[in-house]
Order: sequence, then structure tokens, then C-alpha cells
Amino acid sequence: MDVVYSVNGVPIRLTEERWQHIVNNKPYMEAYYDRILSCIEKPTWILHGYAGSLIAVLSVAKQRYLHVVYKEIGRNDGFVITAFIAKKYNRKMIIWAQNT
Repeated sequence: MDVVYSVNGVPIRLTEERWQHIVNNKPYMEAYYDRILSCIEKPTWILHGYAGSLIAVLSVAKQRYLHVVYKEIGRNDGFVITAFIAKKYNRKMIIWAQNT
């Protein structure tokens, strides 16, 4: 299990169970383990997710965006739900953007 800190300073856990869920459903994600962790710590955007989740987004190639869905349970705990690559992201759902 690895722990990184979100932009809100909340520790976010990537457990072995969640990692297996990600790669079993999306085998191409196996190469992105470290990128998932860095996406949480240093995203380009944070999107509003469903049911209180947040989505960290990081550009990984031209028109390819890593999405990491996670939940902050409180100030001291959070966890990764899933992760995937998409061709776009929903700009209307942005709630935080990296300062450029």
C-alpha cells in the first residue's frame, strides 16, 4: 500500500485491493502505477466526481488524460477508487486547477 497527499493535504491510500481492481479491469493501466500516485499529488485539474468523490486529471499524451478517482473521507484519510485513461475530460466539472 502506498500513501500520497492530495492537493488538500489529505493522505490518499492506494491499496493492493484497489490496484488489482484497476489492472484487472483495465490491463493497460499496469504501466501507470507511479503516474497514478503523482497524479494525486500534482494533478493538472481536480474534477467534481460522483457521490463525493474527486477526480485528479493529468495529461499523459496528446489527447490522453489520466483520471484518478478518489475519495477524501476526512482530513486524515482517503483512498483511490479507480483510475483510467480517457481522450478528454469534463471541463465543466473542474473545481481546482494547477497554477500555471
